[in-house]
Amino acid sequence: MISNFLIAASSAMPQTIEWNINVAIIMIFANVLAIVIGRYGIKNPGYGPDLPIPKPGIWKNFGVPELLATTSLGHIIGAGMIIGLSNAGLL
Repeated sequence: MISNFLIAASSAMPQTIEWNINVAIIMIFANVLAIVIGRYGIKNPGYGPDLPIPKPGIWKNFGVPELLATTSLGHIIGAGMIIGLSNAGLL
C-alpha cells in the first residue's frame, strides 16, 4: 500500500530542470524585486542590527532583518517562477 502511494506521489511531482545560467538570472531578478518591494513596503524598518557594509543614504534603515525577510520572499518568488517557467517549457 505504501509502495503504491509513493509511486502515485512521485508521478504527480513536477519535473524540474537542472541548474543553468537562466535559472540563476531568474533567482537574482526575483531577489532584487523582493528587496525593492520590501524597501518601500516594510512599515517599521531599522529595529534590528544594521548591515556590516557601507550603504547609500536611501538604504539607511535597511538592516539584517529586512535583508533576511526580503531575500526569503525573493527565493519563494524565484522558486515559483522557475518551476512555473520550466513546466510551461520556457526554461
